[in-house]
Parts: sequence; C-alpha cells; structure tokens
Amino acid sequence: MSLDLIVKQIVEDLKIKTDSVSETVKLFEDGATIPFISRYRKERTGNLDETEVRNVFEKLEYYKELEKRKETILKTIAEQGKLTEELEELIKNCRDKNVLEDIYLPYKPKKRTRATIAKEKGLEPLALLIFNQEEISESREEIISKYIDAEKNVNSEAEALQGARDIIAEIVSEDSDVRGFLRDSFKSTGALSSSVKKEWLEKKSKFQDYYSFSESYEKSPSHRVLAMRRGEKEGVLSRKVTVDDEFLVSELEKKIIKKSGFIFENELRSSISDSYKRLLVPSIENEVLNLKLEEAEEEAIKVFTKNLRNLLLAPPAGNKVIMGVDPGFRTGCKVAIIDEQGNYKEYKAIFPHEPQKKTEEAEYVILEFIRKYNVELISIGNGTASKETDIFIRNIIKKNNLQVKSVVVSEAGASVYSASRNAVKEFPDLDVTVRGAISIARRLQDPLAELVKIDPKSIGVGQYQHDVNQTRLKEALDLTVESCVNFVGTELNTASVELLSYVSGINRGIAENIVKYRIDSGSFKNRKELLKVPKLGPKAYEQAAGFLRIRNSENPLDNSSIHPESYKIVQKMAKEHNIKIEELIGNEEKIKKININSYITEEVGLLTLRDIIEELKKPGRDPRAEFKSIQFSDSINEISDLKEGMVLSGTVTNVTNFGAFVDIGVHQDGLCISQIYQINLSKIPIQKYQSGTSYRYKSSV
Repeated sequence: MSLDLIVKQIVEDLKIKTDSVSETVKLFEDGATIPFISRYRKERTGNLDETEVRNVFEKLEYYKELEKRKETILKTIAEQGKLTEELEELIKNCRDKNVLEDIYLPYKPKKRTRATIAKEKGLEPLALLIFNQEEISESREEIISKYIDAEKNVNSEAEALQGARDIIAEIVSEDSDVRGFLRDSFKSTGALSSSVKKEWLEKKSKFQDYYSFSESYEKSPSHRVLAMRRGEKEGVLSRKVTVDDEFLVSELEKKIIKKSGFIFENELRSSISDSYKRLLVPSIENEVLNLKLEEAEEEAIKVFTKNLRNLLLAPPAGNKVIMGVDPGFRTGCKVAIIDEQGNYKEYKAIFPHEPQKKTEEAEYVILEFIRKYNVELISIGNGTASKETDIFIRNIIKKNNLQVKSVVVSEAGASVYSASRNAVKEFPDLDVTVRGAISIARRLQDPLAELVKIDPKSIGVGQYQHDVNQTRLKEALDLTVESCVNFVGTELNTASVELLSYVSGINRGIAENIVKYRIDSGSFKNRKELLKVPKLGPKAYEQAAGFLRIRNSENPLDNSSIHPESYKIVQKMAKEHNIKIEELIGNEEKIKKININSYITEEVGLLTLRDIIEELKKPGRDPRAEFKSIQFSDSINEISDLKEGMVLSGTVTNVTNFGAFVDIGVHQDGLCISQIYQINLSKIPIQKYQSGTSYRYKSSV
C-alpha cells in the first residue's frame, strides 16, 4: 500500500486535515521525532499539537504493520492456488486486524480437525451441497448413498451426515461475516462475568467482590477488568462473557438458511448449532475477552503515563543547597548534602528515633550541616519513619529560628536507583544508603533530572502496572519521559547520560559521547560545537539542538528554545532595530515594536515567528509550575487520629480511575473518593490532581 493511501486512512480515522497528516507522515519518514515535529514544524503540520502528532505516528505504525501482515497472507493464499481477484481486493482494502484474520482463517494452515478428517473421507461435496442449499432432484437416501464407502471408513448414512455436518460447522465458524456479527453481538449485548473456583469457594481472598460478579461488557471499567484478570491468573477466578445463546443461534440460522423446507434443513440447523457452541463461542469469547483486556490495559497505561508526566513535571526547587534524608528507625536516618548543581558534598547517619534514640547527637549533626553548607531545603523521603523524622527536623528548625524548610518527597524508586549500575558508576565509593539519600535530595532540586535515571515502572504511580502488556507500557512510558524532557529542555553542560538520551534525536550512545566530549574537551561553548561529537551528525543536530540549553554560551540564543535554524531571523530583527541580540532578549519594550508579519517567508510562517517572540520575552524560562512546599499536621500521626470533618494538607501520590491516593502523614496513603469522582473522571483535567502536588481536602472516615 502506498503512503498516500495510508494518509487517507489516517485522515478518516483521526478527522485531521489531509495536508496536516501528509506532511506529518513525510516528516516521520524523514526521521523526525514527535517533539521536534510538534515544536519546530508547526507550519507544515498545520499546528498539530504533540498529542495529535503522536496519534498520527501510532496510526502510521498500525497501518504499516497491517500492510506487512497483508503481504504475508496474500503470499500464503497464493501459494495454495486459492487467491482470486475478489479475495485479493478484499484483503487489500481491509483496515482492521481482526477482520483481516477472519478473512484469512479459512486459508490458514491448521492441525487436523473433525472437518479435515471428514474431507479426507471425501465428504466435502456432500457438505457443500447441503450448505449451499442446492436444487436437488434426488431423494436424501440417494444422495447420501453416494458417499458411503467402507474403504474411506464411511460405513453408514449417519457417519456420512456427521462428517458433512463437521465440515459445515467449520465453514460457518470461518465465515468472516458470521464472526464479525458475533463479535459485535458479544461486545454490545454481552455481560462480563466472573465466578470463584471450587477450591476457593470457602476461602477469603482480595477477590471476594468478584466471586459471583456480572456487569455489562461495554460498561465494565478498566480497573475491574484488570482485577478479574489478576484473579484468574492467581487461580482464584474464572472469567467469561455471557450472551443470549438461543437468540444468537436463531440469528445465524436466519443469515444462513435461505430455503425453508430444504430436505437437509435439519442437518444445516444442527451444523449451525454445533458450530456456534463448539467452535465459535470459545473463539469469539476469547477474542472479546482479550479485546476488553487490551482496552483496559490501554486505559491503565494512559493513567500511568498521566501520573508519570505529572510527577516528572513536578515543580523543581531549583539551584539550592539541599539536605537529603532517607528516614528509618532501627537503621537510622541517612543524611546527605548536595550543592546548588546537585553535586554530592557530605554524608552522615543519625539515630533520632527508637531504639537508639540519640536525639542530641542527631540534632547536632543536622545543625552542623545546615550552618556549614547554608542549607536552604531539607528533603525527607516518605518511607518508614518519615513523619517522625519530619517532626524532629521541624522542631530543630523552629527551636533555632532557622530560615530552612523541610519537605517530604516520594522516595519511590530511590532504592532501585541507588543499587543500579548508573548509581555505582556515578558514586563508586559510596554505600547504597548514601546514594539513596542523594537521590532523595536531588529529586526535590530537579525531579525530572533525577527521576529519568529510574525505570518508570519503579516510580510507584499507576494501577495494575504488572498486569498490562509490558512492551506497550514501556513504549508509552518512554514516549512520556521523552515528551517531558523535551518540553522542559536540558542544560547541555550538566545533563546526565540518562537525561540526554531522552532528548529528541539523541540515543544513549550519542548521549555517552556527549558526556565524554565534555570530560575530554570541557564545557560546550555553543550549540554548533555539538557537531564535533562522534556519531552526532547533521540530522541528529537538527532534531536535538533546540531542546539543549547552554547557559553561558557565546551566543545568547543558545540558552533559549529558539532553534539554530531561526537565528538568522532574530539577527535580522536586532539589526533592523539597531540593537544587539543580547540587548533584545528580555526587552519587552523593544520586542513589542517588532512587526512579525514582515519576517514571514516561504520557509518561516506566523506560528514559528510567534514562538520566537515569546521565547525572546522570557528566554530559557522553565515551563514547570513554581515550587511550593507543604507540611503535615503535627497532631495527626496515626489513622486513629483522624476525625470526620477534619481539613488537612496532603500530597497526591497517585491517581487512578477510581480515586486519588493522598499522603497526609499517617504512614498509609488514603484513597480519596469524593463527589468529584462521582462524575465522569475522564472529563476532569488530570492536572487538577497532579501527582506530587499538595491539596487540602476534607477527610471522610
């Protein structure tokens, strides 16, 4: 299939203008990335946003895979000598993977079945005569007698008819129209049901709500679908889709039986019923269960990616000296200091809690660190002893009248990072616990830069992450991380290999070469110097340059999101207004006088020019929200301290389709299901419940 036809199909699917889709597809075929296309090729795409560009990409990949499958199917059928012009046209025009497999099913190589055995006995002509309801002048007995053959092991009329029925049943089960009708019927009228297995009937489990459960297939939400699936995998539940079998069989009879009173009508009805029960129901039920599971997985992956995006884009504390504290009781609290650039300075362990309870010594260490390094923020992990450590440190701050704030942050994934090869490579001489405390400090300073070092699945957001397609989940999470990194932009001279590897156009190998170049040659002085990095050619430079920042570059535009390909436009603006570029940047009075319409060319349109002007106003501006810290209530330490009607400050740690989990400092996140969740959650902007952001809510115990 040509790209033009694929473009036409994408246009119909996404309801996007043909030119926009066509240009976007061309850019993808030319090696452009999603962030680059949505940010720097707005004129060509008709201003498609990142989500729309990604949708085009996913559809493009879908149809490319579909075309590969079509080629395989056409070749297989042709080799069988069964490829007719009509069948070839049907396959080539198919746009749905399930329908394509339905068309292919009769020609698909299969194991011996009851039907193939009957065909070996020479009963296919009899089966086709009955199925096609041909005009017959002979009696039943005369027709059937022709197929009785002891040498072929057909010894009676009953055996001949049984074989014919087996063949007809298979013909019916492989009919694409029949399968399409039943698939749609199962989805639109079926009920998704679960029941407990006998061995669990008298036992309690976390799946008790599903021991005898049934609801509309169409309306069953993703979290319940995944819960039932997990129950099945753990051997507790059985799942099925229940439908009105009698009605569906009668509908099939109406579709297939065209002659009332046909002498083999009973055999035809019997074959249809057998096909439905023995062949179609198991196959179609399995298909629709998998389709529902795929839908549920996609929804779970969407929730996961939204939460991950919100966590990665959590407001950074910025270039501040931070004390990271990995709290604990028996093993003590691990305390590490990082400077404004995130560099590790010093570490000590303190034991302010039971059983050691060396509070004076712990207080001395905290005060010494604060004064020695001019600590501005204290980042405390939200694990064991978090609340107690937070209270302990806040009391020190209050008692000594210090201008320091303590903040509780999620430590999910910190232990994974601290034991990783990347952490060992970065801090080969430090213990795992020290690396964990450093990570907790850094994720307050810049959550994005630190969290990209951790496998997204270890960060602790989302629902049923281990039950979904892991390949699809990884693809979605990688795209999310890529989107966030390029949305914020990356400081070229300080970014880690992990952070750089998510920049548009840069893979891990190139990222490692960039860091090696920095070590060997010193900091990058300008963006053009990137072209000296091994394996970073013109194409990679085009894709990456606009997302990489250089604070003290020789060219002030290098610390902005203005792409180098547009520098000449800014130079022209500055020249025509008799001002240097560095004097134009941030000078709103001068920028207001620029008539951008006079700079429109065939290559550069109004959309790009508007972006340039906005960036000139606030170059290198961090698009993330402003950092704000919250504090838990000193008087609320256990769940038993909660009373109905209390108004508390908390941090949203996870958002699912059935509610938001909120940390309020009682050692266990609460599930917040308020009036907002009684409306359709999908219609509520997810940013309203951003993970890592604090909200006040009224508790309902």
